[in-house]
Amino acid sequence: MEHLIRMSEEVAAALAEERPVVALETTLVAHGFPAPTGIEVGLASEAAVRAAGGVPATIGILDGRIVVGLTAGELERFTPDARKLGSRDLAVCAVQGAVGATTVGGTLAAAAAVGIRFMGTGGLGGVHRGFPTPPDVSADLGACARIAAVVASSGVKSLLDVPATMELLETLGVPVLGYRVDTLPLFYAAAGGPPVSARVEDAGEVARVADAHWRLGGNAILVGRAPDESLDVAGPIEEIVAEAATRGIVGQAVTPYVLSALHERSGGETRRVNRDLIVANAGLAAEIAVAFAAL
Repeated sequence: MEHLIRMSEEVAAALAEERPVVALETTLVAHGFPAPTGIEVGLASEAAVRAAGGVPATIGILDGRIVVGLTAGELERFTPDARKLGSRDLAVCAVQGAVGATTVGGTLAAAAAVGIRFMGTGGLGGVHRGFPTPPDVSADLGACARIAAVVASSGVKSLLDVPATMELLETLGVPVLGYRVDTLPLFYAAAGGPPVSARVEDAGEVARVADAHWRLGGNAILVGRAPDESLDVAGPIEEIVAEAATRGIVGQAVTPYVLSALHERSGGETRRVNRDLIVANAGLAAEIAVAFAAL
């Protein structure tokens, strides 16, 4: 697959030596924050992975190839004009030579192709509010259903129908582990989510669960880590999601719209919390990867 995938020398060496590698997405760089904040968050996430003993592998598509291990200079090419890529979009984007920023699902698919099993992100996509009108379910869930990986996040994006998403994750056989919590974090908020399938106390316990789960033929594991600072934004989210529906904003455009409006109405508080939780989740993913490598 050399014509399709390009790995950095650092990532390739780490995989060859079976050292811990953590995949990171590029959608947050291109669409999650205004420039240059997205690049800063991406680089801070990489630094958190390194601080925990892992090797970061930020993934995106450039010049007709899936790049696993982007440089700081390459990250600058991921502007809001970049395509937003789920797993279905990787091949098309590469063949057409477009710049493509990977979502959770797209990142998991690309990472799995080279043998990376750990990922840090902000929040998982899921069932959109109002389902089945529109019939919108994130492709992140499909990727989790078929790919053996650990995804460290702050739960499910709070603009979604979180209880319905949890039900679907159960149907798909995806364990949802609460990292030192009994309920699933709601992205910005630490409490208020549905009960997790099990609570875990440290990275080593997650690594042992992952090892057993995969030996039994299991798929992805979602680890929900509560944000260090919690914000109650349930009311504004309800209002903004309704506004998006009124304006005909649907599909992949909903999340960027809601996040941007939330940042504006909170005076930047949600952006700060968002940044911090993304970086913290990257560090947790690395801790889990390091613990798994030591098994």
